[in-house]
Order: sequence, then C-alpha cells, then structure tokens
Amino acid sequence: MKLYFAANACSLSPHIVLRELGLPFELVRVNNKTKQTSEGRSFLDVNPKGYVAALVLDNGEVLTEGPAILQYLADLKPEKMLAPANGTWERVRLQETLNFITSEIHAGCAPLFSSEIPEGVKDVVKEKFYKRLDNLDATLSRKDYLHDEFGVADAYLYTVLSWLPVFSIDIKRWPALARFQDRIGARPSTRAALAAEEAVPAV
Repeated sequence: MKLYFAANACSLSPHIVLRELGLPFELVRVNNKTKQTSEGRSFLDVNPKGYVAALVLDNGEVLTEGPAILQYLADLKPEKMLAPANGTWERVRLQETLNFITSEIHAGCAPLFSSEIPEGVKDVVKEKFYKRLDNLDATLSRKDYLHDEFGVADAYLYTVLSWLPVFSIDIKRWPALARFQDRIGARPSTRAALAAEEAVPAV
C-alpha cells in the first residue's frame, strides 16, 4: 500500500492507524500547493480531488476520504480492535463519531485556515466551533477515549485538534481535550508517524 500525505494534514490519522496495525506501506509526500509528490508524479493523477489522504491498495484501487480509509484499515486486522465489527451497533456509533469529527470539527475549523475570510466572520465560526469542542470535552472528561478503547476515531480527533495552535486557540481551555492530546501524542504509533513524516523531504 501507499499512503499519500501532506505535512500537518488529516492524512496523519490513517498514518497513525497503519502503524498501530503494523501493516506494511510506503509513505509518499504531497506538496499541497503544487500537487507534486515525492515520487515525481502529480498527485492529481492519484486523486483528482486534489487533497490528502489517498491510500493506493496493492491491487491498484485508490481509496480517499479519511473516515473510509480508517475503517478499511481497521477491518484488515479486526483482532486489533481499532473499530467494532461491521453490522454491529457499536460500529454504527463509531460511524456517528467519525461523521461528527468530519463535519463539525474537521470541516468546522476549515474556514479558519483561509486568509480571505474576514476576522469578524472567523470569530463567528470560532464560537460555533467552541461549542463542538465543549461537547467533546464533556465526553472525554468521563473516559480516556471516544469509545471504550483507543480506536480510529481517536487518531482522527487527535489529528484535527493538533491544528488548534495554528488558529491561536489554546486547548487548555478544554482540560479533558488537552489530556487526550497528551495521551494520544504519547503513543508509539503517533510518535513514529510524526517522525516518519518529518523525515520525508519536502517536495
């Protein structure tokens, strides 16, 4: 398999999961501006949507969209328990959580990256975003992970919350989220993924 990633992007979450599972894969860096890759081809030839992550399977199929990639990977090694079995109520709950992270946390903070959006508008976006973080903080004040044990949703949430300093948002405002970030950041898989991405030369 090949995982196409960009620095400080949502592709970190499937990277963490790949390392949790101990699956063999190749890491290919993408320049988000030029769409060139570290293997010398255009990323648009891999994923015409133009954004990471993209996972190229050994049979040549290309899988995109973080939640889909995360669940696919988890199902390759169900014994690792990074996602409940398909068809179970617990799997539906995981999908609920992944959809929340995608639509309300990941997409919810996306406007904050744009230099074209006025600060006044960003303030409105932040207020809504803060309410979503309040919800997550309440959840994680009662348990260490989003579900019973560490799973794919935790890797995804960790990745998105790691962007808060870019927006000058202090995660310490949400103590449970701050503890969560420290907890996931200390996992060997997370440390290894971050080190590996840093080691791939910029394109």
